[in-house]
Amino acid sequence: MVAEEIGTTLSQHIIRTQDKFPQASGRFTRVFNELATCGKIISSYVRRAGIVEITGKQGTTNIQGEEQAKLDVIAHNIFMNRILKTGLIAAVSSEESDEIIEAKEEFSRNASYVISTDPLDGSSNIDVNVSVGTIFSLMKRKTPIGERCTKEDFLQPGTAQVAAGYILYGSSTIFTYTSGHGVYCFTLDPTVGEYILSHSKMKIAEAGNIYSVNEGNRKYWDKGDQQLLDYFQGNHADNDKPYTGRYIGSLVADFHRNILKSGIYLYPRATKNGKKDSGKLRLLYEASPLAFIAEQAGGLATDGATRILDIVPTEIHQRVPLYIGSKREVELAGKFGQE
Repeated sequence: MVAEEIGTTLSQHIIRTQDKFPQASGRFTRVFNELATCGKIISSYVRRAGIVEITGKQGTTNIQGEEQAKLDVIAHNIFMNRILKTGLIAAVSSEESDEIIEAKEEFSRNASYVISTDPLDGSSNIDVNVSVGTIFSLMKRKTPIGERCTKEDFLQPGTAQVAAGYILYGSSTIFTYTSGHGVYCFTLDPTVGEYILSHSKMKIAEAGNIYSVNEGNRKYWDKGDQQLLDYFQGNHADNDKPYTGRYIGSLVADFHRNILKSGIYLYPRATKNGKKDSGKLRLLYEASPLAFIAEQAGGLATDGATRILDIVPTEIHQRVPLYIGSKREVELAGKFGQE
């Protein structure tokens, strides 16, 4: 990092680089300031989770049939209460909502963007003090400004993303984003309440030696994915040197580590009770934004055959398999999938 970048805040960085944003007019500064503030509030809740009785389950399920943690609902509500009042975001699609959520008319008249988000990825790890995160994707709406939003505003390929990012709540709170001009990472300094630039133009090595996957599901995978795991473990004719296995179980945390350390995160399809699923991770607000970041960092993301950013979604909560990280390992996954 060059000397003049030391101490740069997220707000300063966005302002200085606005000329690189489409139709730069200060809008990005406001949107990102709100996203950053959401991250600060959620981080505060995460750090106090054990002492303010917000751990555990809510007693409700989301659209995927997953039981919601109390913090899932809190994080979702924080986003809705702040993002939809910026006057810039017309609607939000969230993991925690069956349908898209529109801003009130007074805030949506001139709003030209929509956001897809997983407000609290990895929330099942809250109770055991493991890192969790927020993922977001920003796109320009397709419907005319002033009209009601529809699902079509969200059902765009990842190549249409204007910006994407994640906020990681771990030993420190980290805000990472791309707008198509490199990946930047900011660490929250709690002493001043600001996100400070900590990684400029992040890069993932073309080849890595880490694999991240829930190996407990191996028996349900396709043969190619099982052979890929054998390769990573050094039990394959083409490789007798094992990779390092690292799996946290929070997508954002696993992805962030692999961006810094290099390697691959994978969540293959599974066949259970004779039925093959479509993958576990959601395209719009998990796979697509992280794929945008991965490619901007020099990596790759596919569903095993197709580039994630080229997939045109047909449903808000569409699921996909995901292979993401260093190019060599992701391409290797595609090779094994074709065998």
